[in-house]
Amino acid sequence: MARTGRPREFDRDKALDAALTLFWTQGYEPTSLNQLKACMGNISPASFYAAFGSKEALFREVVQRYVETYGQVMAPLWDETLAPRDAIEQTLRRSARMQTTRSHPTGCLIVLGASNCSPENEPVQTLLAAQRERSRKGFQDCVARAVADGELTDTPVTKTLPTLFATFLHGMACEARDGNRAKKLDEAITTLMQLWDSLTVSPQGILTDPLALILLK
Repeated sequence: MARTGRPREFDRDKALDAALTLFWTQGYEPTSLNQLKACMGNISPASFYAAFGSKEALFREVVQRYVETYGQVMAPLWDETLAPRDAIEQTLRRSARMQTTRSHPTGCLIVLGASNCSPENEPVQTLLAAQRERSRKGFQDCVARAVADGELTDTPVTKTLPTLFATFLHGMACEARDGNRAKKLDEAITTLMQLWDSLTVSPQGILTDPLALILLK
């Protein structure tokens, strides 16, 4: 009797990357276990559960992998060697390029991955909300650093900047998914950063930009 060949080894990293792409494309709830097992190399249910435990556990691992790879476009927010303005602008422009690149799904997994889940999957929504909150905190820290350094004035308008930047960042996911390209988003980022420039302080400690003076009336 002929001997059978050795079974193909399960490549966990490739399987994880395949799951990441599927979740990124479809979202958490629409993605079925059968689809996951198929895209991960037609693995058996036993192999799936042995390797990842459950669909939710797999998704949590996928999110971590996303953060450590594609999500590194956010790294400038926490780089204190960069000026706060540069940190924010680099983050937005890198994210725009990443989200519109056609070599992987468009948009952002952290925004689109679980936007409308049933109650039993609330922990998945909470997971992604925590990641979005981390981004908000990054913007807050950059603005606070600019105020502390005397780059920005501490005004009611300045206090809205973290929410404004986070809203723009998260909104890019929908723009990218709807087909807007990096060039168009880049132009919008240029306009957005003009608001920051309007709130900068002159060497004499005075706001002179007409836009800032209008906003502060």
